[in-house]
Amino acid sequence: MNSPTEFSRRTAKPPFAEDRRPEPPADDQKSMRKPSMPGKPANLKTPMIPVVEYARRRDRVLSMLRKGGQKPIALVHAGDSDAALHGAYRPHPHFEYLTGIVDEPGAILLFDASAPAGRECTLLLQSLDPEVEKWDGLREEIGSPLKAAYGIAQIARLPRLARVLDGCLARTRSCACLHPFGWLGQAVSPDLAVFRQLEERYPGIEIQDRTALLARMRSVKSKAEQKMIREAVEISRIGYDAMFRTVEPGMTEWDVMETLEHGYRANGSRGPGYNTIVGAGINGTVLHYVANKETLAPDDLIVIDSGADYRGYTADVTRTIPANGKFAPRQREIYELVLKALEASIKVATVGATMAKIDKASRDIISKAGYGDRFFHGIGHHLGLEVHDITPEGSLKEGAVITIEPGIYLEDEKLGVRIEDDVLITRDGPVVLTRDIPKTVAAVERAMADRG
Repeated sequence: MNSPTEFSRRTAKPPFAEDRRPEPPADDQKSMRKPSMPGKPANLKTPMIPVVEYARRRDRVLSMLRKGGQKPIALVHAGDSDAALHGAYRPHPHFEYLTGIVDEPGAILLFDASAPAGRECTLLLQSLDPEVEKWDGLREEIGSPLKAAYGIAQIARLPRLARVLDGCLARTRSCACLHPFGWLGQAVSPDLAVFRQLEERYPGIEIQDRTALLARMRSVKSKAEQKMIREAVEISRIGYDAMFRTVEPGMTEWDVMETLEHGYRANGSRGPGYNTIVGAGINGTVLHYVANKETLAPDDLIVIDSGADYRGYTADVTRTIPANGKFAPRQREIYELVLKALEASIKVATVGATMAKIDKASRDIISKAGYGDRFFHGIGHHLGLEVHDITPEGSLKEGAVITIEPGIYLEDEKLGVRIEDDVLITRDGPVVLTRDIPKTVAAVERAMADRG
């Protein structure tokens, strides 16, 4: 999914308004994998992130908070559920990254770097409410089973937050903001809002900007996270394979979307990680076109931007295909130019590279061909718990996963082309995770020749 600007750091939606659902339990994931879908079943077997990894992440946050001899308090908020439909809640990605918990709206993870060993982290959960549970299901009592499941020894209910903070502030007057600050005119970040209230009651409080901390951590994917993204890509491949085999003139853009998304859901995903884009003809020149309502004409080129979500991690894939299965000469000319730009950018996507360098590799090729003003978005973005994952300053580190997605958009010709791959940055060079989803002219036409 293309970035609105070269170095986009945010999704289009505010962090507490995500519309993706938490993934089903592992047993459900396995049972949903249906070999009847075109293509082979996914290669990976329901990878999961172990509880101990979340504990290590929290330990690392504490270690970084203590650098320089300071021992601040920090809060990470799950966010409240404002979903119109039950089951659509998803927590703030910082909270999910540090806990793995996806079904506790309103929860807060509190770090106290000044606390005795073993008491530095406290998870605060909403109070039990029998009336709410009649609608949403039973919730666990706080006890050993819940603490073991979450890997957190200290769990309390949210009404105790004031008392817990009072105990923390008896040891320290330092508070660290981890949530990204809101833009001017938006509500302030939730942790800053709490700290400002504390300022009114406790003299001498210092509020630190530590918002880069989790951005740096999340930008480097662990082996377990890489497996999750690979699984999302594999499920996406199955959906794309089904789509290649069925697209033909007379279908609607919506039909194409449904084919893709059925492939995702039939193979272990709740669905797409973002709104699927299927833009035929002139609609392919609209970057975030999501109406998906027009009928495919025989001479249409179709821009398809979609990726499966797997347990909160999403793939992000764009392919451009001819409705009739064969590229016309002009379509092929523009397509191969964009593909050349993509390959040039992938080549320079190495440890130490910047997104600016990767962007320049594509932009130079497209500009030299005379279409520089028709490539009007950034080259890509980080990928992870958000489709436009949080992006730190500086160069790419080993373990980063990014998208690379050059495009050319010719409205007067009703022709748009974008090709997007997901790329893992390694010390041995870039690894194209989406390489098995056809993207050369020959591969696309061959995949579409199998339509039955």
